[in-house]
Amino acid sequence: MPIPDIAWFREAPKRRRYLAGISGGADSVALLHHLHRSGFREVVVCHLDHGLRGKASAGDARFVQKLSAELGYPCEVGKAAVKALAADKGHSIETSAREARHAFFAICSRKHRCPRLLLAHHYDDQAETLLWNLLRGSRGLSGMKEVQTLPMGGRPMECIRPFLGHRRSELRTWLESKGLSWREDATNAEPFAVRNRLRNEALPLLAEIAKRDPAESFVRASGASEDFRVIEAWAVKQADAIDPQGRLHLPKLLTLPRALQAACIYAYLRTSGVPDLSRDAVNRCLGLLDPSAAPAVNLPGNFILRRRAGRLLLAPLR
Repeated sequence: MPIPDIAWFREAPKRRRYLAGISGGADSVALLHHLHRSGFREVVVCHLDHGLRGKASAGDARFVQKLSAELGYPCEVGKAAVKALAADKGHSIETSAREARHAFFAICSRKHRCPRLLLAHHYDDQAETLLWNLLRGSRGLSGMKEVQTLPMGGRPMECIRPFLGHRRSELRTWLESKGLSWREDATNAEPFAVRNRLRNEALPLLAEIAKRDPAESFVRASGASEDFRVIEAWAVKQADAIDPQGRLHLPKLLTLPRALQAACIYAYLRTSGVPDLSRDAVNRCLGLLDPSAAPAVNLPGNFILRRRAGRLLLAPLR
């Protein structure tokens, strides 16, 4: 079976340096082999041992180091005590693992002077993201983009996901056809993480009920939601609620309809790098428009939105 015809691998500059987040699982191993076979040579492999699976985690790191050496790529390996980080901050294991990865990628980015990060997210990951965003009350059905700039460890990174239009099964079939091996994470089948339950329980149940593939329905719906976000972005721009210092102008916000107030706050928080935005978070921020309410709201990602001197301004939570 040939490498699937993916435009990014054909068109992206081959001599440019890239970081590649490689876990050792099937998807990321497929990404690394696609990069090598497509002629990318300036790739730095980045692997973080989350310390969650004992000897198996160490085995993943050795596997990635060996594969990187075979392909001629330098490999950066880091380690994080994710359970301890979660207990210390009161976050979930998933959130702490993501924060640890982002911090690690930022370190690799600074070391190698590279702001571009390749990730192996695919179509099925996109469906899980869309379903989770819907369940937690996000504004619109928003998912990942093939190329988008995200703040990671306080550093803007251009995240590139060449596989976003391809299915998990397609990548595994390709690996098997080439006789290529990968590491299987046994915890992917355990129901302790939200992603695992969506993948192993919710989506199969929805497929059984609907008699169709729910992943395709979610991804199609996100396309319509993207059209809505374009209109919303235009309306936010017309509202002109951001002052020259980049803060939300409270007197201006108070003249707007409630829905546009929410859209302005959401756009301001999202473009400022606040992660995991939900409808509940935006509604709590809307409460700041009431002068008798508390003057600050805590937000995901250790941010705080404050009301001060007729403005709403975002700052790190200290």
